Amino acid sequence: MSSSCRSLHLRWMAVILALVGSVATVAPGIHAEEPAWRPLFNGKDLTGWTPKIRGEALGDNYGDTFRVENGVLKVVYDPAKYPTFGEKFGHLFFAEPFSRYKLRIDYRFTGEQCPGGPGWAIRNSGVMLHGEDPKGMTLDQDFPASIEVQFLGGAPEGERTTANLCTPGTNVVMDGKLFTPHCTTSKSKTYRGDQWVTVEVEVDGDKVIRHLVNGEPVLEYEGAQLDPNDPHSKGLIAKRDGKLLLDGGTISLQSESHPIEFRRVEIQVLPARK
Repeated sequence: MSSSCRSLHLRWMAVILALVGSVATVAPGIHAEEPAWRPLFNGKDLTGWTPKIRGEALGDNYGDTFRVENGVLKVVYDPAKYPTFGEKFGHLFFAEPFSRYKLRIDYRFTGEQCPGGPGWAIRNSGVMLHGEDPKGMTLDQDFPASIEVQFLGGAPEGERTTANLCTPGTNVVMDGKLFTPHCTTSKSKTYRGDQWVTVEVEVDGDKVIRHLVNGEPVLEYEGAQLDPNDPHSKGLIAKRDGKLLLDGGTISLQSESHPIEFRRVEIQVLPARK
């Protein structure tokens, strides 16, 4: 090989090594930038969570309704405190609000409904997103103004989807139009018995919200907003100087009269939209 060819060969080798080096440098960075999953439930106790049960003061966990046993967060109705449900709808609020994130929850229904619970609440619970601050809820308020990802368990026969949408004090946009029905069903299959179900929710502020069940997309909408026709939400809108759109808020787990367990509650916080 001539000296000129050898020089050219060495220059090309240097270029190739530089490119390989840059790929090796960038590739780990791509994975490193992926936000980590953060547990909201520590598997030990209710640290970071505050209950608000209808008829009770904020922070009063009436009847030890929300409790942690064997690493599982449970909603339980002890007969001594709950001879009848008495419309004590409850929510367990996480301390920190969120805007853009992915949320992942494992849940399962157990046992029998508390006596006196409404028929529609059999094997019914959920997680509330973009919710109001519980400090502003009234003593006898059933539900926070929020977007509910509704969890439903199936009866022995018949179909009943889960990861549905309900909108207490709110509305959303579907297919480019304001969508005002209180609840709408997803495309999920029916989950019966006490099996664990994994629900994920992808939340992009006041843009798209997507529900997934066991990894399969089942529902999508956008433009979560307060309902100006709801008396309570009307007051919230006034405090927000007329702003309807919800780009973030609290996350809370429901107690709606049927025992339920949560094995995993974790979040992947996404960067702010550029």
